[in-house]
Amino acid sequence: MQSAVQQFLRHLKLERNASDLTIKSYGDDYASFFDYLEDRVGGIATPDQVTIPILRGYVSYLHECQYARTTIARRLAALRSFFRYTTREGLTSSNPAQALRTPRAGRKLPHFLSTEQVATLLEAPPANEPMGLRDRAILETLYSAGLRVAELVGLNVSDWDRGANILRVFGKGAKERIAPIGSYASRALERWLTVRAVDPGAPADELDAMFLNRFGRRLTTRSIGRMLEKHLQDAGLSSLTSPHTLRHSFATHLLDGGADLRSVQELLGHKSLTTTQIYTHVSTRRMRETYESAHPHAKR
Repeated sequence: MQSAVQQFLRHLKLERNASDLTIKSYGDDYASFFDYLEDRVGGIATPDQVTIPILRGYVSYLHECQYARTTIARRLAALRSFFRYTTREGLTSSNPAQALRTPRAGRKLPHFLSTEQVATLLEAPPANEPMGLRDRAILETLYSAGLRVAELVGLNVSDWDRGANILRVFGKGAKERIAPIGSYASRALERWLTVRAVDPGAPADELDAMFLNRFGRRLTTRSIGRMLEKHLQDAGLSSLTSPHTLRHSFATHLLDGGADLRSVQELLGHKSLTTTQIYTHVSTRRMRETYESAHPHAKR
């Protein structure tokens, strides 16, 4: 059973171009399932020994442990993907996970900052030292282009077309897209590049990295999170804010400013418009202003 899982994870890595984070997430979900099998079933040798009753017992166990519905849904999705693979490869005759119902998860509205709060955050890093210039460039770029953190840390200097003021971004599944940036982010990047100092001994794939740590190596997503925590504290802003909050703020402010949903979908790199539509629930100011200016009985 475990060898089949390892084979599937290699398939994700080599043939589906899945990220290391995705591979780790899948691996953690399968490890949870293996623990359950060992404790409750006595272990399973091959995938074809997994039955629908075993999987239903696993789902009940997850509910008993009071896991969040989103966690249960993710673990079931991981099992469905695995058994689709084993069925395709002839390791199982059918997909036993297909019969399981995914628990419906309540959709949480994304946390975002107001334009005033964003301005306060962007001014928090000191502008008179290299790391402060770097942090300003990072925050400006996250907000200006609506990037995911993994997309930001993967940026190279050569990905920035200064003439057109656009970034070449590699999103989920290594899908490439073009992300425009504004004049504020452009100036912040220019200032950072004047003090950027790469470690000559860094690996070849880091020599062109846009954002570096104090040792001249490519920044990690965890480093971005720690950096943001510091500046949030300095600026007196909510600790609920994460690097992804700037992406949420980017989308919300675009819709408030009159951008159409399809354009925002493309800028965010969302595969489905449904994913983007959640921002319409938090972007009501423009709708209210339109109503009050157009409806004859909206105001006295």
